[in-house]
Amino acid sequence: MAKVAFIGLGVMGYPMAGHLARKGGHETAVYNRTVEKARKWADAFGGRAAETPREAAEGADYVFMCVGNDDDVRSVVYGADGILAGLKGGAVLIDNTTASAHLARELGEAVEKAGGRFLDAPVSGGQAGAENGVLTVMVGGDEKTFEDARPVIDAYARMVGLMGPVGSGQLAKMMNQICIAGLVQGLAEAVQFGRNAGLDIEKVVSVISKGAAGSWQMENRHKTMIEQKYDFGFAAEWMRKDLGICLEEAKANGSSLPVTALIDQFYAEVIAMGGARWDTSSLLARLER
Repeated sequence: MAKVAFIGLGVMGYPMAGHLARKGGHETAVYNRTVEKARKWADAFGGRAAETPREAAEGADYVFMCVGNDDDVRSVVYGADGILAGLKGGAVLIDNTTASAHLARELGEAVEKAGGRFLDAPVSGGQAGAENGVLTVMVGGDEKTFEDARPVIDAYARMVGLMGPVGSGQLAKMMNQICIAGLVQGLAEAVQFGRNAGLDIEKVVSVISKGAAGSWQMENRHKTMIEQKYDFGFAAEWMRKDLGICLEEAKANGSSLPVTALIDQFYAEVIAMGGARWDTSSLLARLER
């Protein structure tokens, strides 16, 4: 059993911290900007609610965070009440936020100067994956730190892999989001095409999902898309944030992402339709306006 802290109790962080406490059996302190949510978590899982990130981090062997974006990460890491102010020597800061590779490298240097160790470890699997403890975790960092932290990360993960040095986890997550964006748009177009052609979408999907066209998105989202229900999983506004990170990194490394750039604009249209909190499969709603 380790002493751990978790910063950020959103739809992902709340259950992830719960798995660390209950499945992992770790002594867990939590911090959330809304104090009532941290207290609710502590009541549910038997951990401790801290008033500041610094208080949560003090004495912890592993400090996890899962917040919104680069600025949110900086707001809980730096300053008199930030994580670094409470991080003990040798402790590992693990960032599960989907953020930029630039930020990961910045944090790696800052944590090292503070006497700690750092892993960027964005996750994939959505809210359901977090709740069921079966997330995929893409990690950047050195091998020794990864091996030390992996048994703890396993509490909320099904697959954990070291992608390379600090920043590599975030780069791998960018690849993940690029792939998902294309898959969801293709599925949306196929569903609309099949419906307009008078096909029974369920029958078609039951066949093509077992062939080369099959994907997680097809298996798990086609039914809700057909029913025009978009309240499942990762929100469009967060996907747009992630695709923005991908496009910025592509500029820096000389990559061309024409399809990703186009789908990013499609999500902008979904958000303008009032769908900021609709899940990513809402690309179909844009087609059927």
